[in-house]
Amino acid sequence: MLALRYTVRKAPSLLARALTSMTNGFQSPPDMSEGRLPIHVNNVRSRLRAIVGASTNWSDHVQAMHERKDLHSLLAKQQEDLSPRKMKDSYIEVILPLGSQPELREKYLNVHNSVRFGRILEDLDSLGVLICYTHTKHEASQRSPLSIVTALVDKIDLCKKVIYPDCDIKFTGNVSWVGKTSMEVKMHMLQVGLHDDTYSPVLDATFVMVARDPENKRSAFVNPLIPEGPEEEEVFRKGELNKMRRVDFSTASLLKMAPTAEERTIVHNIFLNTLDTRTVSFRSRVLPPNSVWMEDAKLKGLEICHPQERNIFNRIFGGFLMRKAYELGWATACSYGGSRPYVVAVDDIMFQRPVEIGSLLLLSAQVCYTEKNYIQIRVHSEVYDSDTREHKTTNVFHFTFMSEREVPQIVPKTYGESMLYLDGKRHFSATTKETREVEKTTAAP
Repeated sequence: MLALRYTVRKAPSLLARALTSMTNGFQSPPDMSEGRLPIHVNNVRSRLRAIVGASTNWSDHVQAMHERKDLHSLLAKQQEDLSPRKMKDSYIEVILPLGSQPELREKYLNVHNSVRFGRILEDLDSLGVLICYTHTKHEASQRSPLSIVTALVDKIDLCKKVIYPDCDIKFTGNVSWVGKTSMEVKMHMLQVGLHDDTYSPVLDATFVMVARDPENKRSAFVNPLIPEGPEEEEVFRKGELNKMRRVDFSTASLLKMAPTAEERTIVHNIFLNTLDTRTVSFRSRVLPPNSVWMEDAKLKGLEICHPQERNIFNRIFGGFLMRKAYELGWATACSYGGSRPYVVAVDDIMFQRPVEIGSLLLLSAQVCYTEKNYIQIRVHSEVYDSDTREHKTTNVFHFTFMSEREVPQIVPKTYGESMLYLDGKRHFSATTKETREVEKTTAAP
């Protein structure tokens, strides 16, 4: 149960300064449109269904998936058999006309008269898959033999505090790096201003998609990517570095490796700071001023996964999972901080296993790290099998929020909570490090 136990100082100016500095560092996305017409946001999912031959009726899904078995013959035996593609070949623009089509606003509107970020996560997930299908378009068939799914949300960085519910939004994106069976996708979101028709950046997103065979059972090769010019070569190089960074981060995971010496010192200092000095006991703990025990800073939720939320492969849509996790994370940050939180970054969302239709999805959001007016939230999702009575992890989500006020310090009590604290600190440090690098680049002459 969440409890806010102390009154804290309001610091809205810090929020404004931080978001302004982030905006200054964002780069405008490259223009690769070359006269192509943008796609309406409502047509993205219908295009995906046409590409894979998915049925719009739940009752027909078994037959539709059975027909995909015939596409195995179109798969490449090796990547060298596939024609190389350029970045501009996969470039797509999608329009979300909230300004010019008011009937769309209801779906996206929140109670604060701004856009629901969870809906944006759904749109980004669908767009990322469509971009990859555009990159791997099969010339011999309208239907793709590939099953392309989201493997990882590497990073989403926001530079605006509020997304307006009555101004048009534009998404752009393209494949930025390719391995043998995986693709990195860079996407950008822009919005028209309140007083002019100029698009300005809202967020940058990096997703990693993987290609599977028509039955979504084995990996499948994708078309290689050939960068053109120094700018694209740098983008491709960063994609390779991102892959190496993810490997290093996974190798150093606290689930595999012991904390560093510096981290062990942090944990021990927290332990010493919570000892009851009136007793000579390791078990007697007291909560420091302006602090909250970690066990008192969590919220849980349950979702029954209905067919309405299925994706084109008749599993639960990854964007839906992200929306539900984000909204629970937002509610947790709101309850903990005592004021409206603003999302600053999303990172390292790993899709570990698909969620089947009919599953019971259990979500648990935990405040795992705080610093000034920042709140780091970890959301763990798992499915419960009522037949075997087993719980299986499907995703772990990491969200960085910024509160309008300085928030209480979160304090772990057990060793397991201390590892959550250190993991949250690592994710927060990675987010703020990138922000500082952007600010340094912006300030450079």
